Amino acid sequence: MKKLLILLLAVGLLRSPGALAQVRVQNLRCENLADPIGLDVARPRFSWQLLAAKDRRGVRQTAYEVRVAASAAGLAQGGPATVWNSGKVASDSSVNVTYAGPALQLNRRYHWQVRAWDEAGKASAWSAPAFWQVGLLAPANWQASWIGPGYAEDSVRRPSPLLRKEFKISKKITSATAYVTAHGLYEAQINGRRVGDGYLTPGWTSYNKRLAYQAYDVTNLVKAGANAVGATLASGWYRGYIGFDRVHNIYGRDAALLFQLHLAYSDGTSEEVVSDGSWQTTSEGPIRFAELQRGETYDARLEKTGWAQPGYDA
Repeated sequence: MKKLLILLLAVGLLRSPGALAQVRVQNLRCENLADPIGLDVARPRFSWQLLAAKDRRGVRQTAYEVRVAASAAGLAQGGPATVWNSGKVASDSSVNVTYAGPALQLNRRYHWQVRAWDEAGKASAWSAPAFWQVGLLAPANWQASWIGPGYAEDSVRRPSPLLRKEFKISKKITSATAYVTAHGLYEAQINGRRVGDGYLTPGWTSYNKRLAYQAYDVTNLVKAGANAVGATLASGWYRGYIGFDRVHNIYGRDAALLFQLHLAYSDGTSEEVVSDGSWQTTSEGPIRFAELQRGETYDARLEKTGWAQPGYDA
């Protein structure tokens, strides 16, 4: 009989409970996003998936534990480094589990992990860490002001205005996050490098009710010393032509930019670079006409090389 048991175990026809492979926790999502930044949610929701060996059947979660820390290293340290720990919760839920810890801090990055228990009461290893970054939780957190071209625009052609500002960084940077939106469309640069990879941002919404904005991790775009930020605007859906009846200026007549750059320093302090009256503008850029349904006129002779870099003679 003993020889038969050994043979069955060898060929995989019989397994002891201890021989079952552990489940793994993977595909962590915060508000249905992977490692999002700029979340304006005071109590975000977590989701994850379980992964088991292909030959296991009936695998299910019977409990979970979520832990949150201010750094990836803090997750393993535990104790004072832990921002919140759910403890072991008897539940099969793995979708939209709500954060229930202390109030979150603006512009702060939080790291989190999950482990789960299967139907046999066996705990998985902790998942790989994931993170989310808190954004601007309320309108009052915006310090930036709406700025426009600052000159009388051509009401027919509407060349795309260029807006720029220089600023200096005198401390060691730990992170930099840009929050950007526009009345119309925008494309932003920092030190001559494009911010993000999206097009037609901030997208079409019912502008008289809501306006989307984007958050970007631009830590790798800023540097110690002199820096510059630039933005190009266009009419987009906000004031551009929509449909086939020559309808335009539906939501407004003036293109505008709202820009806020949060700089976090290694000494624990922070600074904001915002759109305000100190920015420089011009209508003499290369985009002479830009409409979603009527195309674009681009005059390469008017390119302003380096206009979004520090030291440019504006």
